[in-house]
Amino acid sequence: MSNKVDLIICVQKKLGISKADAERAVNAVIECKKLLVKKHKTLQLIGLGTYKVVHRKARLGVNPKTGEKIKIKPSKSVKFIPGKAFKSTL
Repeated sequence: MSNKVDLIICVQKKLGISKADAERAVNAVIECKKLLVKKHKTLQLIGLGTYKVVHRKARLGVNPKTGEKIKIKPSKSVKFIPGKAFKSTL
């Protein structure tokens, strides 16, 4: 499994910049993605995929500890749909 540190190191090597600059670049991209998805409800990056806000309806669930039925409130989540070019690299 890779994480943010691996991404920062990869960006550093690809661009030939300092680790601090690479970290600022990665953080900026992540923040911009969050802002754009929040504002437009979707973000399409050709060659990578699409981030979409999805709405989950209220539903009944079960507490795994007690077996008791519980109501789960409606919520929003983000779904990532990989693009064709990204899928083909896997």
